[in-house]
Amino acid sequence: MEKMRVSKDKWGTNDLRKLYEGFGFVCKEGSKHTIYKHPQYPYLRATVARHTKIAVGYIQAAVKLIDKLKELEDQGAKH
Repeated sequence: MEKMRVSKDKWGTNDLRKLYEGFGFVCKEGSKHTIYKHPQYPYLRATVARHTKIAVGYIQAAVKLIDKLKELEDQGAKH
């Protein structure tokens, strides 16, 4: 994830899948997109188009979503 935070270019769908699944997200294949949702926080979700080259916005969204997940997990650990 730190590499994605620094360089958001040249990542693919497999990289995003590994990232999301590594943080506990489950995926569902749609017709043209893959949908990632976190089972503990179902409102944390992302939709990723299945293209060979992934747009930078998908990487930015993934980093932001996982930062939010970490924040929620940290808050839960404090209570």
